[in-house]
Amino acid sequence: MAKDNKTNVMRILEKEKIPYTPYFYAHGKEAIDGVSVAEQLGQPVDQVFKTLVTRGSSKDFFVFVIPVAQELDLKAAARSVGEKSVEMIHVSEINKATGYIRGGCSPIGMKKQYVTVVDESCLEHDSMIFSGGKIGTQVEVAPKDLLTLIGASTARLTRQGADGEQA
Repeated sequence: MAKDNKTNVMRILEKEKIPYTPYFYAHGKEAIDGVSVAEQLGQPVDQVFKTLVTRGSSKDFFVFVIPVAQELDLKAAARSVGEKSVEMIHVSEINKATGYIRGGCSPIGMKKQYVTVVDESCLEHDSMIFSGGKIGTQVEVAPKDLLTLIGASTARLTRQGADGEQA
């Protein structure tokens, strides 16, 4: 792989000897939605995850990693981290809080390791795909490797539909 294609996320995974598969996709200057990324990569949409940054009622930041086609259940997210409530941070705050930009935010390699919870659906897969740390880059790793590396826990984080399916 060309050195200029390697991200800090990939360097961290290599340093920790965690096997990963990098993926690259075409994009403009703006981020594209996660479902479109999954389609471009030819990967199952339920195996591709997005990283969301929130602020709790305590004013602390919390990170949630959920399937790209799902919506974060803010009440479930708050419960998972012991907060009264959490809300999404404004796009303008992402870089300052994480060191990443919108569309390139990864749970690995943030400026600070925030409390992170990954949707429990990740455990249904041998691997999961998420941002490699910049727009146009994704990495695939085993869920347990990600959870161990960043000290994350799992919980149900997405809304349930009336038929019991994830909304």
